[in-house]
Amino acid sequence: MRAITVSRAERIAIGELSRLSRVNIETIRYYERIKMLPAPQRTASGRRVYGPQDVRVFAFIRRSRELGFSLGEIRALLRLGGPGNASCREVREIAARHLEEIRAKLGDLKKLERLLAKTVARCSGNTVSDCPVLDILDIQRQVRPLHI
Repeated sequence: MRAITVSRAERIAIGELSRLSRVNIETIRYYERIKMLPAPQRTASGRRVYGPQDVRVFAFIRRSRELGFSLGEIRALLRLGGPGNASCREVREIAARHLEEIRAKLGDLKKLERLLAKTVARCSGNTVSDCPVLDILDIQRQVRPLHI
């Protein structure tokens, strides 16, 4: 009788990987197609099988995406060794660049908030032909012919 090896006992099907990592099955397949990770092992019948480390890696990718890291940044983090293995200095550089991008976006959002707040304040809420909110959304409304 053949002994069950640890790797064989720890095989995880894609559905279980999805449940454990909280990553949609189609997203797992997408990451495989774009080569975010090496292709998983397959059974004789062609089914994908994963191990416990894959659960950790997919959860790492999911959490990184939740925090706004791009796929390129996540690839770089995974190339550095992924969760538990990467050099803190190199990870810090990637995270610092990402933080700069977030701060720039926050600045843009604050500008947008001020503009929208001013526009909403100018809007009477009545039925009128000139609506400040529509004016900032509709480029055609902004370009009005001069009445001479």
